[in-house]
Amino acid sequence: MKPAEASLDGTESTGDTDDLPEATFLSKNLAVALPHSVILLQNPAFKQALNHYWAQQEREAVPECVLRPHNVQQLCTAITILKREYDESGAQIGGIFAIRSGGHSPVSGAASMNGGVLIDLSLFCEVTPSKDRSSVVIGAGAKWMDVSKTLDEQGLAVVGGRNSAVGVGGLTLGGGLSFFSPRFGFVCSNILNYKIFLASGSVVTACASSCCDLWRALKGGSNNFGIVTHLTARSFPTTTIWSGFLYVPRFQATKVLANFHEFVSRNGTDYDENAAGPIACFSYIQKLRTQLVSVNLVYTKPLEDGKKWPTCWKNFHSLWRIWSTCRDRSLTSATDEMNALNPPGRRQVFATTTIKNDPTTLAAAHTAYCDAISSIRNVKIMVWTLVLQPLLPDWVRKGDPNPLGLLHNTHEPLVIVSFTVNWDNSIDDELVKSSVRRVIGHIDTFAAANHTGHPYRYLNYCADWQKPFTGYGDENLRFLRGVSKRYDPDGLFQKGCVGGFKLGVAGGGAVDTC
Repeated sequence: MKPAEASLDGTESTGDTDDLPEATFLSKNLAVALPHSVILLQNPAFKQALNHYWAQQEREAVPECVLRPHNVQQLCTAITILKREYDESGAQIGGIFAIRSGGHSPVSGAASMNGGVLIDLSLFCEVTPSKDRSSVVIGAGAKWMDVSKTLDEQGLAVVGGRNSAVGVGGLTLGGGLSFFSPRFGFVCSNILNYKIFLASGSVVTACASSCCDLWRALKGGSNNFGIVTHLTARSFPTTTIWSGFLYVPRFQATKVLANFHEFVSRNGTDYDENAAGPIACFSYIQKLRTQLVSVNLVYTKPLEDGKKWPTCWKNFHSLWRIWSTCRDRSLTSATDEMNALNPPGRRQVFATTTIKNDPTTLAAAHTAYCDAISSIRNVKIMVWTLVLQPLLPDWVRKGDPNPLGLLHNTHEPLVIVSFTVNWDNSIDDELVKSSVRRVIGHIDTFAAANHTGHPYRYLNYCADWQKPFTGYGDENLRFLRGVSKRYDPDGLFQKGCVGGFKLGVAGGGAVDTC
């Protein structure tokens, strides 16, 4: 064991750090410039900072230091130092920093790195409604629980996350689905402006009338352009919502699939903008050696005349179920319920694809999920879940324009198919990840053969091997690359910043302008 020694920020070190990365000139330079914002590995707070991730594998990456800026001036100083290091290295050293908003991505390295600098935005967490109650300024380091708790008290809401523990920055920059998407569209399409620090160290406010190309690119373009510290979201009055889960036995799976298909087909023509979902989940719970089906239903308008169930959900009301949690509640309560179903600290993987609302393809996706269970049934304390949720044409046409590629490519109801899997032991990582990839491949192959596939891949559900920007279409990808070249000509956020999905910028590129 090493003796305790003082760290550069004045705290006392404890413990053995032989297996941790040594502080380089870069992290020491940051600590000198920002002594109250840099946490070096000798600091007892260092380990605590790494435990703020949702997925266990993200916690296992160890940076040289954690930079937790208290204000925009400190962040500006940090970016200037990072850019100088990047320039002096000739951009040959690879990634030197990562950015963490809420830390809820399961992708290893999405918001973490071994060595280098972790920029932790958690102190940018304010939630400030405007005086006229039409908008809310939100810190990019806030979590959606911070937003809903503040706004519930004021009878307001924004188009935001459905899981209270998810970070504002990551969800929004990846597009973002919401309980309010049927009314207002994607989360990103309801952001009025972004305050963003560029590679130059300057800060701009990107909105419809200023830096409008950057404003549009941030609506699904991830962390490829700078560091967003604040965003302003449209807000609207709300009270309680009706929401909850139905838990039904596995023999009801076929009926759940049929009801899902029927509702999505009907809602494509007979549209109820208050009906969010259904989100149909099919889970194999290894510890119990059993399968369970759950369905999340939400209605964002208060029920009238003492009704206990919205009319739109009558087909699901008729399901034989084990229990139901559906009731009137606050938005915070609804998002907390979603969060409680998959708590932090476990190994996680996501993967996704998109299909048309075709009953045969839905059944094939469920069959692929079932067939895979035999090969992974001995992964201890694993929960293997197939999730189906609708994406309707009306949703993608609402709100501000974005580069997701859905506006002119969505003429019928779609279904986002995703897998969310959690387990305990790192020894099973490759088996689980390869199984998920294989099942997604089976679904894609079936959909391609039956002409029921779709190129869109929801970025926030993508695995590390997937390429969401390809699904945005060639024109939108060229646009995003052009914006990157305009605002980050030296590629700091393409090469110097690890994590996220990169644009593959090389050379020049035309830039769309306002």
